[in-house]
Amino acid sequence: MKIRIAALLLASTTLAGCDAIAAAPVATIECETEQAECLNMWFDEKFEEYLAFSPMMQTSLGRKTDYDKIDDFSEEAQREQLEWLRAATAEMEANFDYDELPPASKISYDMWRYNLEQAERAWEFRNQNYVLHQMGSWQSGLPTFLLAQHNVEDESDMEAFIARIGGIGTAMDQLLAQAQANAEAGTRPPRFAYEAVIQESKNLTTGAPFDDGEPSAMWEGVERHLASLLEEDAITKERADELRAEARTALTEEFAPAYGRVIEWFEKDIENTDAEAKGVSALPNGEAFYAASLKNMTTTDLTADEIHEIGLAEVERIQGEMRGIMDEVGFEGTLQEFFDFTRSDPQFFYPDNEAGAQMYIDQATKDIDAMRERLPEYFGRLPKAPLEVRRVEAFREQDGAAQHYQPGTPDGSRPGVYYAHLSDMTSMPKTELETIAYHEGIPGHHMQISIAQELESIPKFRSQGSFNSAFIEGWALYSEHLAKEMGGFEDPYSDFGRLANELWRAIRLVVDTGIHSKGWSEEEAVQYALENSPTQETGARSEIQRYFVLPGQATSYKIGMLRIQELRAKAERELGDDFDIRGFHDTVLGGGTVPLAILEQQVEQWIEAQKES
Repeated sequence: MKIRIAALLLASTTLAGCDAIAAAPVATIECETEQAECLNMWFDEKFEEYLAFSPMMQTSLGRKTDYDKIDDFSEEAQREQLEWLRAATAEMEANFDYDELPPASKISYDMWRYNLEQAERAWEFRNQNYVLHQMGSWQSGLPTFLLAQHNVEDESDMEAFIARIGGIGTAMDQLLAQAQANAEAGTRPPRFAYEAVIQESKNLTTGAPFDDGEPSAMWEGVERHLASLLEEDAITKERADELRAEARTALTEEFAPAYGRVIEWFEKDIENTDAEAKGVSALPNGEAFYAASLKNMTTTDLTADEIHEIGLAEVERIQGEMRGIMDEVGFEGTLQEFFDFTRSDPQFFYPDNEAGAQMYIDQATKDIDAMRERLPEYFGRLPKAPLEVRRVEAFREQDGAAQHYQPGTPDGSRPGVYYAHLSDMTSMPKTELETIAYHEGIPGHHMQISIAQELESIPKFRSQGSFNSAFIEGWALYSEHLAKEMGGFEDPYSDFGRLANELWRAIRLVVDTGIHSKGWSEEEAVQYALENSPTQETGARSEIQRYFVLPGQATSYKIGMLRIQELRAKAERELGDDFDIRGFHDTVLGGGTVPLAILEQQVEQWIEAQKES
């Protein structure tokens, strides 16, 4: 599922050009230690400079520096960041001899250059970018960040919280300006994305203190923090009243007006969207943009046609395994009839109410806890950070939307969170609960990201500032299959759910490339998904709409999984009886989040080291 990480600026923001940087002088680095150690020190210094661009990422990492600020989303700020990244890369290349570095340092060097390559592609295709849409973009992401990650422990933290409410208003104006500029360039997300942005913005500005209704999500956050400070005698009642008034002013005079401008423009501009969604190849320069998106998301040079064919082959293979489970449970009929059975029979669903939602959360927590006990048999390195399963906040909850993970802090002071959309329990079958819990939690996202954050053997820009969808999502999908090896999925219907999830990742290869490279309509993609999987229509449509606004991202899961499986098979083949599953997993997770080509280098180095030992 989708991962939510705030402010990953090196690779993901809209970047502006800066031709003048070529003439800037390159600093000379003085270092009295060996080159590799000096390079690591340089990387950590640069990571601190990089963090200065993002107060939100500082908060995500558990720091309270710039705690009263929201990131600057203006084009000027983005230009400044790219200038910095280009200059830093030139400084690295001028001062460190790549050929003289040990293998581990070469990987860090390559990773830094890779980040610049991604940033350059982001700038090249900035006008094709969908700025605001229904998939956790900033209109919901900024309030979610503030409510979930900004801890309030004293009066100054509350003052910073209120300042950030106003800062969200400024950020939304900056993001709206980007959306308007891209619309002028011919880039508009599909109509359903407009509708979601409008609805989410209205949800956030409905209720107290905006009207006489029930407290809004933001106001609940204000009152929760004030109540906690009062309970701990951190502030007086008089000061609480003053802070409450300040928060009301920030919400009604800065936050709500900015969201009002978003609503007004999106409601006016929606008439310029197409009634039928189209892939990005229909945009100006869209074919090149999609090719670049695939390169970013898979970290490979696979073409859309190659990915499409891999998807078709994987769909056929996985459906064959599903037929084996049909035989195991004694179902008589076609695979499509079995799909209909598992997507409709009441035994496979919790009640569609609050009690059913809590039952889902409780069972997911139980499955994760059970898997945690088995980790030492398969991993030498274990995560320290805690994990919680939570329901998505009401203002951004969507029927059938994808579950997602939000990382905790490196020091464990804030837990990782597996978020579930539970507003429609008919789109959340029990058959898939176990595999989603492993994917989002343990041994999936939470384990991989927490271990990366806790690494001390690599530079911080890799352990705490790196994001790569093919590696992260590939690992999470690999972990679903690994969980079966570890003793999960004892119930055949849960194992069928595991295959259903893997099947869906294969279907993503087909439909994402179908939408963006072959001109498939939303209905064509939905029908292909329903005909080839047991997914409910609500969930299938939500997923398909996701692929329209996040081109290429959906392909990263299966491509990443297949590459990790290929590397494991190679290690098993070459090492034979000397293959150590714990050593393999520690190697994969021990280098942080890396492109697949660099992961291959790491595994090959480990294989050679094992042969020599």
